[in-house]
Amino acid sequence: MGDILARIRPPVFPQRDFEITRYGAAGDAAKDCTDAIARAVAACSQAGGGRVVVPAGIFMTGPVRLQSKVEFHVAAGATLRFVRDPKRYLPLVYTRWEGLECLNYSPFIYSDGQDNIAVTGEGTLDGNCDCEHWWPWKGRTNCGWSKGQPSQQAARNALNAMGQKDTPLRDRKFGEGSYLRPNFIEPVRGRNILIDGVTIINSPMFEIHPVLCTNVTVRNVKIASHGPNNDGCDPDSCRDVLIENTVFDTGDDCIAIKSGRNRDGRRVAVPSENIVIRNCTMKDGHGALTIGSEMSGGVRNVFAENCHLDSPNLDQALRFKTNAMRGGTIENVYFRNLKIGQIAHAVLQIDFNYEEGRNGPEHPVVRNIDIRDVACGKVERALDIRGFPDAKIRNVRLERCTVQSAAKSNIVENVEGLELADVTVNGKRLDA
Repeated sequence: MGDILARIRPPVFPQRDFEITRYGAAGDAAKDCTDAIARAVAACSQAGGGRVVVPAGIFMTGPVRLQSKVEFHVAAGATLRFVRDPKRYLPLVYTRWEGLECLNYSPFIYSDGQDNIAVTGEGTLDGNCDCEHWWPWKGRTNCGWSKGQPSQQAARNALNAMGQKDTPLRDRKFGEGSYLRPNFIEPVRGRNILIDGVTIINSPMFEIHPVLCTNVTVRNVKIASHGPNNDGCDPDSCRDVLIENTVFDTGDDCIAIKSGRNRDGRRVAVPSENIVIRNCTMKDGHGALTIGSEMSGGVRNVFAENCHLDSPNLDQALRFKTNAMRGGTIENVYFRNLKIGQIAHAVLQIDFNYEEGRNGPEHPVVRNIDIRDVACGKVERALDIRGFPDAKIRNVRLERCTVQSAAKSNIVENVEGLELADVTVNGKRLDA
C-alpha cells in the first residue's frame, strides 16, 4: 500500500482566480449561468491554469465541462444547482453507462482527456433531482414512476445487446428519448484528478465516477443522495486511487469499484487497480465497500482501512458481486480496522448470483481476500459467501474479527481455502 500512496499526488494549480461573476454569472437562483461558467473555464485554461471560483450564492447551470489545469472551486456558502431540462445535457458525449461504453447525455460535471483537474471547496453541488425529475426514469414505482411512463429499461436492454455484439461506439447513441440518466461528476481518460471538500446532493445517478483515469484523489467529500443507483464513488477502470475522509449516505453502494460490464468490459480490458480507501464513514446504502458488479476488466490490489459503518439501512459491509456473464477476476483485497455498528444483512457478502447469476458462459474469479480487525455490533449474518461449483471462491482469510449479534448462521458455498483465526460470532469462536 505504501508504494501506491507514494504515487498518488493531487494536482497543483497556479494561484490565479477566475470568479464566475466576472463572466456574467449571478447567484440569484434564477439566471442560467452555463455560458458564464464556460467562459470562466476557457479563460482559466487559456491563461495556463488556475482556479475557477463559484462564490457564495445559488447559481443555476447546465453541464460544466472542465479543461486541463483548471480547479473548479465551489466556495463556502455557494450552491451550484443544475437545471432539470434533459435537453440541456446535449450534445451526446462519450461515457460509460453501467459499465458499457456509449454516447449519452453529458454528466453534470464532465471532462474527457483532460489532465490536472479538480473540483474543490466547501460549497454544495445540487443535482436538483427528485421523484419528478430524472429519478423516475429508473422505472421504480416508489419514486414517481407508474406503468406506461418513460423508463430506461428498453434503452438499457439495447445497450446491453450492443455490448454483446461489439457494436461500434459511434452507433451506440442514446440521450433524448432513451432515458439513460447521466452521472454527476465524471472525468474520463484523464490523469491527476482531485475531488476535495464539496457536498453532493440529489444526483441523477452515480455521484463520482472517474472512468479510465490514473492518479485520482477523492477526499473530505460529503455525499447525501438517495435516488436510484446513487452510488457514492465508483472508480471505473482506474489506477492509483485514494478515497479518504469522506462521508457516504447514499441510495445505492457507497463505494463500488468497477471495470466494465460483460463482453464490453473484457473488450476494453482495463482493470481497476491499486486503490486505497481509508478513514471514511458509511451510513445508508446497499454495500459500503463494494467491488462490482461491472468488473469484467478485473479488480486487484484494493486496500481499505479505518472506516466506520453504521446504519440499519446499510445492507452489506464488504460486498463482492459478479456472475457468469461478468467473468473477470477480483484479487488481492485487504480490509483492516473496520468498525461496524448495525447493518442489515452481512459483514462479508460474495455474491456470484447477482442479476444474471449462473446464466452465462464465464467463470468469475474471486481470490485472495484478507480481512483483519473488524468489529461488528448487530447484523443478520456474519458471512454470506457463495461461489459456483465450477468457479469456486478461493483463499478468504478472516483474523481477529468479532460479531456481537448475528441473527442467522453463516452461508458458505463453493469456497476453497476459507481461514478463520480468532473469529467470534455471538460469543462463540468459529472454526473454518
